[in-house]
Amino acid sequence: MERVMMAELARDPFVQTGVLAVVGAIVTRILLRRYPAQRLVFQLAFFAALTALLYHHDIVPYMIAPDTVPAYERFFLALAKIIWWINAAWVLTGCARVFLIFELRPREGKLIQDLVVGLIYLSAALSVFAYVFNAPIGTLIATSGVLAIILGLALQSTLADVFSGIALNLSRSYEVGDWIVLSDGTAGRVVETNWRATHLLNGSNDLVVLPNSALAKAQLTNLSSPTRSHGVSLRVRIVPTMTPRSISDVMRNVLMSSNSILASPAPTVEIRSLDAQAVELELGFRVGDFEASASARHEVYDLIYRHVRAAGLALAPPKESSTAVAPAEKPAQPTLPRTTAKRLVDAVPLFVSLTDAEKDALAETMVRKTYRKDEVLAEQGAKLASLVILRTGVLVVTCHSEEGELELSRLAPGDFFGEASFFAGHGEPGTIKALTFSVVYEVGQEALAKIMRQRPSLAEEISLTLSRRAKIGQGAADDDGNPAAALSMTELLVRIRNLFAVPHG
Repeated sequence: MERVMMAELARDPFVQTGVLAVVGAIVTRILLRRYPAQRLVFQLAFFAALTALLYHHDIVPYMIAPDTVPAYERFFLALAKIIWWINAAWVLTGCARVFLIFELRPREGKLIQDLVVGLIYLSAALSVFAYVFNAPIGTLIATSGVLAIILGLALQSTLADVFSGIALNLSRSYEVGDWIVLSDGTAGRVVETNWRATHLLNGSNDLVVLPNSALAKAQLTNLSSPTRSHGVSLRVRIVPTMTPRSISDVMRNVLMSSNSILASPAPTVEIRSLDAQAVELELGFRVGDFEASASARHEVYDLIYRHVRAAGLALAPPKESSTAVAPAEKPAQPTLPRTTAKRLVDAVPLFVSLTDAEKDALAETMVRKTYRKDEVLAEQGAKLASLVILRTGVLVVTCHSEEGELELSRLAPGDFFGEASFFAGHGEPGTIKALTFSVVYEVGQEALAKIMRQRPSLAEEISLTLSRRAKIGQGAADDDGNPAAALSMTELLVRIRNLFAVPHG
């Protein structure tokens, strides 16, 4: 008897539906909670099984049960239909979320995602009222329409932000991570968009909250679209002591020696004007992202100064200035002018502690050399017997890697190389080649060793400078080849003393 009752109970459609619903809830809400892809697949399979079960027992979720059905069966029918409609809503919302993730815009599409999910749940709720409780949906919608008008008038500004947020997301004027600028000067990187507002992080690291309604009306410039690269242009005025073409070539060397700007598209130099006071040029280049534009601009300004000095040019005063520049007139100099070699020694941070007499002695021994374009100054791994200081031109440092030839850095006037060999006997970290006609000055070991023997403390000062240079990092070439990057200051000091035969001071 008990077996018969158990068999009948097992065949009961309401028991089968209840058991299936409990199993589905446990699996989807507990066991697969952290696995969204597997949970969606199971939800689809569970919904298909639930639908097949209900149709097998002639239970149609979107049809109202006839009045002849007993009250207790109507209750279980209503419960089964509610379970079906809830799972239908879950399956649809899961598909909507997965679709937006497959679009690779899960954060930017959050507003649209929430809107679709809300419509799905609202439709499911109305369907339950219509097909389960036989409620008059038309009357309910009319009543809710009156209520919506009242709420709309009360929440007018909030609703404006909501619908503006939806419009902004649909148009995809910007994404999270983009830099945008408004017509009133407000600028920042988009860090979040929600139903009410868009959050920007400005250059001062302050959070700017903009209502979506105001943002939708504003004139907006997206600095990160259509590509992440950002264009930068700046103007410079040079005293016309050379032909405009020669000055333009110097500016091209400026852009060529930069480590921050993109090689493609190629940077440009355009002569904007020419008068008796100045040649005005506009330099244009691109950086990988808007955030890198400030550091790239600073580097280019520094390179302009160095290349202009190296070429014997001078910066002209602003156009608004009434001061005229007379290039032929030279200012009175109370002392003898510094030679080129002496100026280069002054520019090298390793020699900052030398006295004027020591700098003069070192400058007298320096050897000047010239290199044509594409000529190799030093091969990777070579041990140089001198410290090489770049006077004019542009050099590139490259190394061999598994991916092929890798560019480490570029050198501009005032930069130097060879310290790895010169002070520690290491090989060069990369091959150094001239990108333009270049002039260098070499400092021999014997000339510096003579000064070190007279002042042994200089070895300690140079090792300290090399150690600091390795810590702050001045490019990949320095990090790989700088002896201080692999040696402690004490070990480096010992090597310098042994290499230059410096007595312990």
